[in-house]
Amino acid sequence: MNVLGIIASAVAALFITVVLAKGVRRTALRSGIGREPGARPSRAGVVRRLGGATVVIGVGTAAAAGSGLGAAGDGGRAVTGLLAGAGIVAALGLVHDVRPLGVPLRVAVQTAAATLAVCLAGLSPVAGVLAVIWIVAVTQAFALLDTSDGALATVGAVTAAGLLACAALDGRAGLALLPAALLAGLVGFLLHNWHPARIRPGACASLFTGFVLASSGALIHAAAPPERAAWAALPVLATVALADTALVLTSRRRASRPLLQDGGDHITHRLRRIRVTVPGTAVVLGLWAGVAVTTGTLVYAGVLHPALALVPPAGSALAVLALLRIPAYVAPPRTGTRRPAPGAPAPAAPPAPPVPAAAEPARNSAGRPTVPPPPTGRPAVGVTADRG
Repeated sequence: MNVLGIIASAVAALFITVVLAKGVRRTALRSGIGREPGARPSRAGVVRRLGGATVVIGVGTAAAAGSGLGAAGDGGRAVTGLLAGAGIVAALGLVHDVRPLGVPLRVAVQTAAATLAVCLAGLSPVAGVLAVIWIVAVTQAFALLDTSDGALATVGAVTAAGLLACAALDGRAGLALLPAALLAGLVGFLLHNWHPARIRPGACASLFTGFVLASSGALIHAAAPPERAAWAALPVLATVALADTALVLTSRRRASRPLLQDGGDHITHRLRRIRVTVPGTAVVLGLWAGVAVTTGTLVYAGVLHPALALVPPAGSALAVLALLRIPAYVAPPRTGTRRPAPGAPAPAAPPAPPVPAAAEPARNSAGRPTVPPPPTGRPAVGVTADRG
């Protein structure tokens, strides 16, 4: 295993991502987008999401250079397939950031990219089909995590660290190169994405991150020795992303809402409703992912029994049930008037009160206007009644 080559690729990914993210951040600040009165929200959102391309460029460039210099060892073909598929998915996300695309088109492109990565990795047909399904599902789950500052980068970095540890245990440089580069790139991006974030991952970086993590996990699982409990350990690493997806789908199903329509019903939104701060939300998700990743890595290493891999999913299921009790959809305010029945005539508006004509004030014998007495019937102080 070429440790120095992998470390050099990770350092390069960190450096490139930090420099590019800083440039995008300065450009956004100088242009004043997001702070100008009357600036279009779509334009401001696109500029902020350009930061996601910095992760793709930094990680992709470093991993491709490392593979070309021999850091991937015998896994150069697998790394090439992963980078090709991840590049396709990242381009899809970049287009989606500028002009939203439909779900069928996105799923079709992700399936094609996953198929390309699996075919170049040399998996069997059955394992390849299962790997494609897993890659598409986890990629979409990670794409849904971009709902709060630092959330996606934190969970993605923790998951990449777990995959790196699993690949390092077997000494597979080709499968460790991409998780190492992704870990460094997300850490560099997190420096500019922490709250208050000036740039966001967007669909470009979120789809790229999910695809790299899911593909790396599938290939590590396929290449694991028989004594490794990879079937139980590696799926645990995606616990947080899958839990968020399960929470969203269950909540929208119970509320009779469209399943594929965006809404404020993710884990991050519900934590904010119980007054957890934005940085606190990222920390909570990071700790949640850290427990799952640590458990899965120890099961993969043989330190823990494979049955203990069920603990993180069970705990996540309980957490999802608890989060479902937090209201996510605000009902419209109710008014005291009733809507007319279909076909019934609209109620007539009440007549306006007549406007009294201006009357000439009464005057006394001296020609001065009189002052009416107070409601009690007693004469006002300083006013004498005109008796005539």
